[in-house]
Amino acid sequence: MTSPLDLLAVPPTLLALGEPTHGESAFRQLRNDAFMSLAERGYRSIALESDRAAGLTVDEFVQGSATVTLDRALADGFSHGFGAAPANRDLLLRMREWNAGRPASERLTFHGFDAPLEIEGAPSPRRYLTRVCDFLDLDRSAEIDDLVGDEARWSDPAAIWEPGRSIGRTADAQRLRVLADDLLTELYLQAPLRREGWQSAFAHATSAVAVLRYHAAAAAPLAQEVRFARLAGVRDALMAENLLAIRSAEAHRGPTLVFAHNTHLQRHSATMTMAGMDVSWAGAGAIVASLLADRYAVIVGSLGSSPALGIEAPAASTYEGTLQQDGILPRYVRASDVPAAERRTHDYRYFPLDRAAIAHADVVLHIPTGVDAAVLADRVLALPDVEQTVASEANGSPEGSWGDRFFHVGPDRRRPFATIVEHDVPGFDEASQLDRPGVFRLNLDLGRAEFENLFGFPPEAFEEHRHEFDFARLDTLVPHPGYARYGFGSIVMPGPQLLPEVDRLLAHAHARAVDRHRRATRRASDPRH
Repeated sequence: MTSPLDLLAVPPTLLALGEPTHGESAFRQLRNDAFMSLAERGYRSIALESDRAAGLTVDEFVQGSATVTLDRALADGFSHGFGAAPANRDLLLRMREWNAGRPASERLTFHGFDAPLEIEGAPSPRRYLTRVCDFLDLDRSAEIDDLVGDEARWSDPAAIWEPGRSIGRTADAQRLRVLADDLLTELYLQAPLRREGWQSAFAHATSAVAVLRYHAAAAAPLAQEVRFARLAGVRDALMAENLLAIRSAEAHRGPTLVFAHNTHLQRHSATMTMAGMDVSWAGAGAIVASLLADRYAVIVGSLGSSPALGIEAPAASTYEGTLQQDGILPRYVRASDVPAAERRTHDYRYFPLDRAAIAHADVVLHIPTGVDAAVLADRVLALPDVEQTVASEANGSPEGSWGDRFFHVGPDRRRPFATIVEHDVPGFDEASQLDRPGVFRLNLDLGRAEFENLFGFPPEAFEEHRHEFDFARLDTLVPHPGYARYGFGSIVMPGPQLLPEVDRLLAHAHARAVDRHRRATRRASDPRH
């Protein structure tokens, strides 16, 4: 793929890569490839739409910490449930591998840039204030506990709908805002004496301020439509503040890639339907763009179809349909080269392109289709004379394999040339972690010669090389963790950019199966056998 940097007139210091939906893994998978390519060109940090303070745990792992495990980084270091995304696991491992043995100036840093809240509510500031006090050696826990009180006061779900239920403008909340501001001042005063850990304490202090601001906005006695727009705007303003702080910290090391939903990164106003009301506000991208000018560049994400989300191919008259007509592979396109078209029908699964999105973007990343097990199965079945067996209770397959697909040529079912599986086999084949939601694996009969050509060693030498492979990594051809010795390879969740190589390997495995079938047929018809 063309690098997006080659399509930009001015190299940015903050490059935004947007996705039109959080539900299509292909965007995260391509994001990983894009960031690692950008690292080769001097980028040194990535910022994701996730809690900034929590992200400090992720960065500890990325920097090589022996005390923060991958599981902990994924469980504690992401908000919005994003730690469960398989592509985020891969991102952390790839960053950690890059950092190993490199000097500080070349190491990659992970940041979250969201505030610790959801649109429908925010927690209390207790743990953030306590963390700052611990750093400053201040004992104000009794005061904080007294002002915060019962956590239920802060997490009342009705507060988003009824300003009077929000704690945000009570005397206790006002005193906590003063306390948070005082702690920020003290942090700056102590900076010359406490450099180690200062950035972490600062992130927690600003997180405390953020949740208190959000609670105050929730308590504002405004008309519902105005209030929702205000809440969305406050969240994006907090995001923008975090992005600017991240850029300040990273300025001496290199540019930053930021990845989030298009609505948070676009230069023009964001719009959304909330509770039946159309609301509009300035997103983080609009705020940052106004301050950074051409140091900020925007790539908006565009999606053709997504089997995972039930989104079908776009009409040819739409923006996505226009982009779809130029090939099956993901690609970057200058926004100025995208012709005028119709807006696709909008639903909750996907935010489509429109004229404003194109006009205010620098580049468009279009992904023609997401890839799931059914999409791959269709590609296999398009090959001549292929038959599919789907494991089920009806055909006597073990329950743990139900839904797995096996592809054959001819009547011999003992050796499929390809399989698509979605389950681990306990005690035998668990290395790919197929028990993760939505994860599947394509397995291919490569044969001895192609196996050795691809991996540099013959199938029988696999055990000597097993330690070299991460069998759970997406988009990566690896030896099959259980059947490598028979010449099988596998790919976990191949993304759309990998489809040409998938097709090549499928054709190779299919040709081997056809040849086996022909030889078996000749032997069966030979009277000497």
